[in-house]
Amino acid sequence: MENVEESTNEMEEEVGKVMEQARELQEAGAGLISMISNDEQSLRLKANSLDSSIRHLRSSITTVLSQKLLDPKLADKLEEDLQTAICIITDGDAAGFLPANAQGWYLRMFLGPISVRASRKEIQLKAKEEYNSYR
Repeated sequence: MENVEESTNEMEEEVGKVMEQARELQEAGAGLISMISNDEQSLRLKANSLDSSIRHLRSSITTVLSQKLLDPKLADKLEEDLQTAICIITDGDAAGFLPANAQGWYLRMFLGPISVRASRKEIQLKAKEEYNSYR
């Protein structure tokens, strides 16, 4: 009888420990998600700011070039560098932090509004695989 009570008490203690560990894990997970969300928001703001800066610089180069205040060769080089920066942003891992471009009328007509942006490479690849298998 005493053994049964001891094993019951031990089970209760172990269940209590497991419950406490589950709560701690939940709190740690919530903290991590919050931290990741804050970091992601920061990266989104930086990406939007950089995209805006690139657009502004392009406009400035065009304006200065039209007023003939800038050497055309230098303007071409600057434009090429800006294009490289755009490619780095839009084709690289930072693309997931940029706002989605509006789809064209033709795509919207057939597919509806689509916004597939993923911040992690594995998720991007999985989405591509699912899309290709659907096609």
